[in-house]
Amino acid sequence: MKKILLLGIMLMMSSMAVADNQGLINKKSHHSVKVTLDRLENALKEKGITIVTRWSHDAGAKKIGIPLRPTELLIFGNPKLGSHMFTSNQTSGIDLPLKALAWEDKKGQVWLTYNDPKYIANRHGIKDRAEIVKKMTGALNNLTNAATMADDKAK
Repeated sequence: MKKILLLGIMLMMSSMAVADNQGLINKKSHHSVKVTLDRLENALKEKGITIVTRWSHDAGAKKIGIPLRPTELLIFGNPKLGSHMFTSNQTSGIDLPLKALAWEDKKGQVWLTYNDPKYIANRHGIKDRAEIVKKMTGALNNLTNAATMADDKAK
């Protein structure tokens, strides 16, 4: 009984963390912004996931004289999963394809941030795609771990 109660509390706390963080998942990276996104892009391509574009926010800011720490965005998608979200609620297209943001904080730590698929489903009232959300969540976790882990941990 105590184990079930503890598990329930842990699940509630994890969902509160998502809500408190507005559906964002942040992972520390052991690499630079560029290398983190290079690794993510390569992992996505290996899985046959479409890369839509890669955008450097700091390069754009630099062009107009605004200093910005390294900040790059990767937009990518997998129609085999995302299309199921659209058939439940087409407004999910505002959040899909998926995005991952690699950025460096004031202390020099690099982070990889992306939207939690559960948050996207909740935001659009999608209640009939639990299996798709589960697959998206697992795939994103594995792919972003591959991008952020130290090389000795990835093996």
